[in-house]
Amino acid sequence: MIPVLLLVSIGAFAMIHLVPGDPARIRLGLEATPARVARIHREMGLDQPILTQYWHFISRAVGSFDFGTSFETSQPVSTEIGQRVGASLLLVGMSLLFSLLMAVPLGIIAAVRRRTVVDKAIQVLPTLTMVMPSFWLALLLVELFSLRLRLLPTSGYGASFPEHLKSLVLPAVTMALGLFPILVRLLRSSVIETLQSEHVEAARARGLSEVRLLTKHVLRNSVISTVTILGLLAGLLLSLTVVVEQIFSIPGLGSLLVSSVGRRDLPVVSALVLLFGAAVLVSSLITDLAYALLDPRVRL
Repeated sequence: MIPVLLLVSIGAFAMIHLVPGDPARIRLGLEATPARVARIHREMGLDQPILTQYWHFISRAVGSFDFGTSFETSQPVSTEIGQRVGASLLLVGMSLLFSLLMAVPLGIIAAVRRRTVVDKAIQVLPTLTMVMPSFWLALLLVELFSLRLRLLPTSGYGASFPEHLKSLVLPAVTMALGLFPILVRLLRSSVIETLQSEHVEAARARGLSEVRLLTKHVLRNSVISTVTILGLLAGLLLSLTVVVEQIFSIPGLGSLLVSSVGRRDLPVVSALVLLFGAAVLVSSLITDLAYALLDPRVRL
């Protein structure tokens, strides 16, 4: 994980420096005289070689989790991230919950009723939401549930925790609709394969009911592949977060990343890319560790 994180940090640091635009000139606007630009460069440390800037960034980040100071707000980057990380974590958690609530029953039903009209409908209909752009799907949900039915807010985050949950329903559903079709197809294939295995046939011959057979023997063996794909989809989930937070004006890490790129706020962008990379790697690690809990053969 450590070499990968170093490569991610190097790539992010190099790319943000290659993006056109001078942070000092963006900050000064029309008052950007050469003397003032040079002074801001010295204050920001932009007059130093890029390798020196990277070394200062990575040494502080590794040594004391200090990501520097934001060029735009003059606040510590860790403070800005800490103020927004809660909204993003809550959004990701709700979207995963909604994805599983939709994918697990539909995947099981499609497997049990395979090669029927129900199976074909479950395979086709979720694909429609997967191929839709997330911003278009979000607008359709806002049109239906906010403007027509007036059940949920169009945007914002609210002031209290119940308002947070209510405001995140549409963004979480938008992300879940882009995620759960993959889980449905994978779980359907895994359940069908498990249903055809010898130990399931033996359990059915002993007279076990179909409900107990599915819950005790089939689902636990089939969910391993679902856990695998959830770990691999962490990157997709983070990319959806960036788009959805912008659409619904949610003060999370995704919207902070977009605004920081626009302002050329180098410390914030570098810290967020490093954080997102770490999140993907940690999700993969958790996936590997979850194997041992779900499959005793891995522990052996």
